[in-house]
Amino acid sequence: MSAVHAKLSSGPAIRRKRLFWIVIGLAILAVAVGLVLYALKSNIVFFFTPTQIAANEAPQGRAFRVGGMVETGSVVRDGLDVQFRVTDTVKTIPVVYRGTLPDLFREGKGVVAQGKVGPDGVFKADEVLAKHDENYMPPEAAEALKRAGKPVGAGTVAQP
Repeated sequence: MSAVHAKLSSGPAIRRKRLFWIVIGLAILAVAVGLVLYALKSNIVFFFTPTQIAANEAPQGRAFRVGGMVETGSVVRDGLDVQFRVTDTVKTIPVVYRGTLPDLFREGKGVVAQGKVGPDGVFKADEVLAKHDENYMPPEAAEALKRAGKPVGAGTVAQP
């Protein structure tokens, strides 16, 4: 009878050990998920229109993208320093950039700039992207133009 009693008494110990390893496994999984979410949060860059930025919907002190059309007559170059204005035909935001602009960058054409808004309300771009052909516009910019009641353009297709 002592062998049966020993077998029965070891059951709760095995369950506790198994529960311990399950809890450890869940804790490791939770830490891994937390680290992945933290890494994604710091790398996600949201898109805002000039109207959203003017309404203070854009994050302060955090990088994001602004897109729209380069306002005609707004580009001022001084060596590598470039100033221009981006519009969604409702609101306009001034942008400053230091660097070489893409070959397709033109006044009156679509642009997406990545950077931060300074305390002076000027968007300081770290990167400027121009549309890759005549039929492309970021979907968010195309939607903003549609909401403003402006034609997106003949043959212009919003691409993801």
